[in-house]
Amino acid sequence: MTRRADFLAANRGLRAPMPGFVLLVRDRNDGDPALRLGITVTKKIGGAVVRNRMKRRFRALARAALPSLGIAGADHVLIGRAGGVERDYARLATELETALKRLAARKDKVAPARPISSESARIEAATAESATGPAVPGT
Repeated sequence: MTRRADFLAANRGLRAPMPGFVLLVRDRNDGDPALRLGITVTKKIGGAVVRNRMKRRFRALARAALPSLGIAGADHVLIGRAGGVERDYARLATELETALKRLAARKDKVAPARPISSESARIEAATAESATGPAVPGT
């Protein structure tokens, strides 16, 4: 995943906070069974070297766990936490497996992805209503 809109959409999905990271999962509902991965590590965690090391570890963890435990047709986002830099790789792997299993059990509650066109239509309708007043019959 590279687009900001995809990350924001994933933020409206399910989350599994763990000590080293937060896992976000959102079903795309586009008929494509492919898993997508996004990784974000903020500057609050550390400098470029630290952030890149953490992203490399997350990519390796995802490469091992997502094919077997990931939710098909969903976006998976790993958000790095400060504690994730020092955590043992095996512990991070165990936490990722736990988070994926927890979210897989709740996957029927994953919020559906909203099409952009209906979102735009809703915003336009709300804007038109606020400009003209509410549509009340007989007024």
